[in-house]
Amino acid sequence: MAKNIEIKAKARDWDAQLEAARRRGDHEEILEQKDVFFRCPESAGSESPARLKLRRVNGRSELIAYHRPDHATAKTSDYERCAVEDPEALGRALTKALGAIGVVQKTRTLVMVGQTRIHFDEVEGLGRYLELEVVLREGQSEAEGQAIADELCEYLSITGDDLVEGAYLDHLTCSTK
Repeated sequence: MAKNIEIKAKARDWDAQLEAARRRGDHEEILEQKDVFFRCPESAGSESPARLKLRRVNGRSELIAYHRPDHATAKTSDYERCAVEDPEALGRALTKALGAIGVVQKTRTLVMVGQTRIHFDEVEGLGRYLELEVVLREGQSEAEGQAIADELCEYLSITGDDLVEGAYLDHLTCSTK
């Protein structure tokens, strides 16, 4: 199972933070994403919430299952990704079996900085956010990933006050109640 160290934050100064990321970045790409989340039973042996989403991005689709704590600080996420050839049929089957619980649509500007995916997300109904995902390499410790995340947070002027808990879906659900 793949792992990353993840941080999600409200964008305080979008333009300056994006420009700073671009100065350090190796690659940039615009991604139009639509994530449909499904009801997911808790997995035995994990203290973190289980999530399952069908993602459509720029004409490709994948199913992503993951566990990640909902706290605001940096957290370890473990995940599995699977390419999907027929997202409509899979979406219908998952909705029938598990129930769909929500949709998150966003325009994501991805800037790669070494092994870190920096996401500048414009989330419909929520606003602008940044996510850092330090993709851990084989044999790399969570502490090493945390150190990379901490350094990038400092570089991008992300403070503890900017950090947010949970997934975008959680915030969309709260804002519609």
